[in-house]
Amino acid sequence: MSAAPTATGGDGPVPPPRTSAPGVATDPPTFDGTAAAPPAGAVGDVAWPTAVPVAEPAAPVVAEVEPGRVRWDPAERRARASQSFWTAVVGVPAIFSVLRLGVEAGGELQTTLLLVANVGPVNLLAGFLTTAARLLSTGMVAVFALGAVLAVSADRLPPGTRRRPLFARWADITPAWVVLASFLLALITWPLLYLPLLVPAFVAAFQLRPGRLHERVAPRLLLIGALLAGYGWLMLPTLRDAVQQGDEWLVLALLVVPPLLAVFIAGPLPGLVIRPLASVTEVAVLATLVWAAVPVISTPVLPLTVTTVGPESGPTEDVRGHVVTTDDVNMVILQEQGGVRYVPVDLVRAQVLCPSEEELPRHQLRIHDFHVEDSLLEGMGRRVRPVHRIDAACRTPA
Repeated sequence: MSAAPTATGGDGPVPPPRTSAPGVATDPPTFDGTAAAPPAGAVGDVAWPTAVPVAEPAAPVVAEVEPGRVRWDPAERRARASQSFWTAVVGVPAIFSVLRLGVEAGGELQTTLLLVANVGPVNLLAGFLTTAARLLSTGMVAVFALGAVLAVSADRLPPGTRRRPLFARWADITPAWVVLASFLLALITWPLLYLPLLVPAFVAAFQLRPGRLHERVAPRLLLIGALLAGYGWLMLPTLRDAVQQGDEWLVLALLVVPPLLAVFIAGPLPGLVIRPLASVTEVAVLATLVWAAVPVISTPVLPLTVTTVGPESGPTEDVRGHVVTTDDVNMVILQEQGGVRYVPVDLVRAQVLCPSEEELPRHQLRIHDFHVEDSLLEGMGRRVRPVHRIDAACRTPA
């Protein structure tokens, strides 16, 4: 048999069923174990009726790709950037929490296991949020502000000439409410001294150019002047006190420079500086976060106390440290100078809560009754319940 049979229908001959497209070499069907030669009109190795036209394959679409370079699909890029962003947001707090327990234990395995067994995840999460929320919001604000500037700058480049910077891709895939939430978190957790830095960061993150205030130049300048004057009136008492003290030049710079910088920070950058600036800022943000993470990791998870220990009629001793747990027999104290001490409950005479050294103020400046080193959250808390006098036992080292 030389060819496969064809069926006929109302519209003419019907081609036989085939397992591959025309033009692809396939073995012709055999019925007696021998291969038959293709008849006239066959396409490839499959018989094709002469009355049926053969559709020519469309010209293949070949993307213009630079030799040796892989072109990623934009949707895949956004998915990869989204995965890396949320992995960092979720994974960094978990890693920090584990590291804090190890540092709190002084690097000793048994003490670390003791803390793991007695410090619950809720307490650990609460301690992390109260101490590391400032660091987390700082990283997010920096990424969104720099990412927005790099994104609007990269949009001015010819398409396909450069890969978009990492921060720009993160800023592209992040919803606006997440950006606003990060600025709100920074607003309530940053010290008042650093809040002016949020002004240029907010302007950069949302690209609020002066031209959006008013289309005419004169009203625009009046609006900018009114905003700066209102800010100056708000900060005038603090600025006057800083000038009188004489050694608060850092405070003056932090209060004066950022609002002026906000007027010029929005807008695209020259194309030649985008790639170097992107690399430098990514390394700088990472290094800053690592440097700022050191005190966060070393911040105690447990409250600092001074426990007075001794018999009813006899000398007493002040044990300075962190109470890990208490049962019917012993109070377990992680001493500030290292080591774990088991104190019988019957010998505990008194206990006071003490502030850490990092909580003591370094500046004597206030912004409308709020200390410059307090956040808005801390300042409102001190108004509800003012700071009590520090006990004498807290000033005496163990």
